Amino acid sequence: MTRLKSLMLSVALASISTGAIAETVKVGVIGPFSGGFAGSFGEPFRQGVETYVAMNGAPAEGIDVEFVWRDLPGADPARARALAQELVARDGVQYLAGFVFSPNANAVAPLATQAEVPVVIFNASSSGVVSQSEFFVRASNTLPQVTVPTAQNVLEKGYRSVITMVSDYSPGIDAETAFVETFTEGGGEVLETIRMPLSTTDFGPYLQSVQLKKPDALFVFLPYGPPTYSFVNAYRDNGLDDAGIAFVGTSETQESDLQSLGDAAIGLETGYFYSAAHESPENEAFRAKLEELYPGVQPNPATVSAFDGTHLLYEMIRATEGQKDGSAAIDAVRGLSWQSPRGPVTINAETRDIVQNVYIRTVERDADGMLVNREIKAYEAQPDWGVAN
Repeated sequence: MTRLKSLMLSVALASISTGAIAETVKVGVIGPFSGGFAGSFGEPFRQGVETYVAMNGAPAEGIDVEFVWRDLPGADPARARALAQELVARDGVQYLAGFVFSPNANAVAPLATQAEVPVVIFNASSSGVVSQSEFFVRASNTLPQVTVPTAQNVLEKGYRSVITMVSDYSPGIDAETAFVETFTEGGGEVLETIRMPLSTTDFGPYLQSVQLKKPDALFVFLPYGPPTYSFVNAYRDNGLDDAGIAFVGTSETQESDLQSLGDAAIGLETGYFYSAAHESPENEAFRAKLEELYPGVQPNPATVSAFDGTHLLYEMIRATEGQKDGSAAIDAVRGLSWQSPRGPVTINAETRDIVQNVYIRTVERDADGMLVNREIKAYEAQPDWGVAN
């Protein structure tokens, strides 16, 4: 029996003992619970949801929530659409959540709109995703949101020439566009923009080309997970650090990958919306409960996005008293603000996207010898710059 099922059983037994029969609201969660992205996204999704439920119980008196999990290991829009249809039509879910890859989320938008099913995005970070359906709301981030302040920081550090290297799909293109626009508007020069196939595992030839052009810095975007390991090691192995070419990234040092990167990660600087080392009472409580449920597990950005995504689900379920009313549910979270383990967050009332701090972090070892993303600067209340512009 999973921890979440145990929690649900406890709530159900409590209802029976008081003579009440709880209404159950079903939430379908689609994510990579097997395959190469399970450790970076699928498992953190489940852990984030279960941690929130363990800390908060049922959404309201007389209302239980049941999470129905569906595995989608990679980018497969047709399969995403089929799973969503099955969850809504056969399993009777009132809400959908999850979605790592933006094409998968986009594929579900027509169903969400037609069936008026609210969808809480736990990742899918292409800027245009939420605009695909009025029933979408995002709990993660967008690439322009984290890339614009990262580019601003590069300018503030005095770097004047950069090469960008991104994975060639919509979030990568979003990151490239936002970085190039911000950096060039600030007086910097982009020597080259490189787009790599999403399946790339050998980064050596790309990095050798970068080294020949001798930029001040290299801006990188890769989907975290398997590609990150080989890229970080290739950056060191090809001597870019020794050549004085600074590494500038976003999520490449996230916690699911960080310890396995080893000393190659030390000193790497990234701009992102969450670090497990973030200092706040909310993050301390979140990490303590996660440790209780999953000893030894470090939260990563996907964990906290699922945690906050569950908060949005609970707010919608409470507002509609467990009844199916997609429009009222979405309206209930427009403009919603709260203190997350990542810091203060707000759902933009117009765009239904998250507004949050972006932190510049550098990798170092803590007192216990563990690698951590130490926050050194905060850019507060960042919107989705892809929409803001």
